[in-house]
Amino acid sequence: MPPVTSDVQGKGTPGGTKAGKARRGGSPRAREGAHTREREPGGATGGRATMCELYSKQDTLALRRKHIGPSCKVFFAADPIKIVRARRQYMFDERGEQYLDCVNNVAHVGHCHPEVVKAALKQMELLNTNSRFLHDNIVEYARRISATLPEKLSVCYFTNSGSEANDLALRLARQFRGHQDVITLDHAYHGHLSSLIEISPYKFRKGKDVKKAFVHVAPTPDTYRGKYREDHADPASAYADEVKEIIEEAHNSGRKIAAFIAESMQSCGGQIIPPAGYFQKVAEYVHRAGGVFIADEVQVGFGRVGKHFWSFQMHGEDFVPDIVTMGKPMGNGHPMACVVTTKEIAEAFSSSGMEYFNTYGGNPVSSAVGLAVLNIIENEDLQGNATRVGDYLTELLNKQKAKHTLIGDIRGVGLFIGIDLVKDRQKRTPATEEAQHVIYKMKEKRVLLSADGPHRNVLKIKPPMCFTEEDAKFMVDQLDEILTVLEEAIGAQSESVISESAPCRAKMPNEARSERLSDGTSEPRENPSRKRNGLCTDKHSLLSKRLRT
Repeated sequence: MPPVTSDVQGKGTPGGTKAGKARRGGSPRAREGAHTREREPGGATGGRATMCELYSKQDTLALRRKHIGPSCKVFFAADPIKIVRARRQYMFDERGEQYLDCVNNVAHVGHCHPEVVKAALKQMELLNTNSRFLHDNIVEYARRISATLPEKLSVCYFTNSGSEANDLALRLARQFRGHQDVITLDHAYHGHLSSLIEISPYKFRKGKDVKKAFVHVAPTPDTYRGKYREDHADPASAYADEVKEIIEEAHNSGRKIAAFIAESMQSCGGQIIPPAGYFQKVAEYVHRAGGVFIADEVQVGFGRVGKHFWSFQMHGEDFVPDIVTMGKPMGNGHPMACVVTTKEIAEAFSSSGMEYFNTYGGNPVSSAVGLAVLNIIENEDLQGNATRVGDYLTELLNKQKAKHTLIGDIRGVGLFIGIDLVKDRQKRTPATEEAQHVIYKMKEKRVLLSADGPHRNVLKIKPPMCFTEEDAKFMVDQLDEILTVLEEAIGAQSESVISESAPCRAKMPNEARSERLSDGTSEPRENPSRKRNGLCTDKHSLLSKRLRT
């Protein structure tokens, strides 16, 4: 991974206009050595970034424990990183150590992009006020974002976060026909507001809340681990029929469907790509029931899939949602989000007589930042970069899948990729502890990854869009080394514990156990019939593994 050598992101840099095809040169060892220290201006090796620190790391941790709510978790809870600054796809800790950021889809065009910073500063020096005053920035942004969407999606409502946007989308949907019920996907997450926790099984299944009567949960259209898999003749229709059945049952109970809501690609649910044709069929059933289709693009929009600006566009021109929500990457870290819908739905919302007003939504500074992000995506060909680098990264990962039995599936589009780790490929048993072990070991190699999905076994990759082929190669080289060592350890441990009398109890890595327990996941119990938790396996699975290698 190359060190950062310039504060300017643009022509001639990996994220620049002509640089979608980044260098592949240099040995893995050379790249590994290059990334461990940032270069300060003037060429000096970076030390402690004292200008960015108020407290030592220990004091920061102590103050956080004292003043920040205990439910507010940090990445790598067993050994958190203190980040003091960032540039493009790199982040730096208080000691100047450089990390390759493979998960930060908020810094969409790159951390601290100079054009974003310039746009914010320029507008802040002139004016920042609420949207009740007439100003060009908000209408220019609305015009620009509408131009990226199908023609019927032309009316914008600006908010400050994806959660606010999804909450407003529910209000629009319910006002449209006067219906109340919502269909959501299992393992979905749509935001932290009460109205969204209620429709987010990813959250409410972990807590004490029970599913509300107006919420209906459809199976995730997962063709790898779901109810209908890749060997099914028509998984799209089968999953869509599940939604149709939910609608029929709701109607039989006297309930009416207001909306079906789904991420265009499910992120927290494990990087799930719905099968082709699924959304079209679901939209048909929902519209027939008098509901609307809400496409949540908060995590996956703005060109991340490469060939399309919006992820829902992968499903073809014959699929157009009624409402689209967007957030995170919209302001590159600046709080900005939006709901875009049709004139018909907007007019129905207005007919309620209640004014919609959001103090900061679409303010001049936010709009200026958003316009800068749109310009950068276009000027630096970041969609093209997502396609080129994403295809290259997927190719590298599929080679790793052929090499490592822990990798069960590689799935994704553009720079939105999931690595599904399994204990057993045939049974597709989630390798949860192994995934936690991998992300901590990757952190030691200065590569930031995270694990998600219902079993927390899917390594998710959704880096800043200036991610290069050299970054992809470096990341995969580190992953290869870690999986090689881990699989050797699994094999060695398995060999040593297989006997008729000796019990098999694998030790979960301490950091993995700490991460799971801090997330409220109970520690696994030993199963005497199939003792396969952690780094342990039984005779049958070991023999199967030998036959497969």
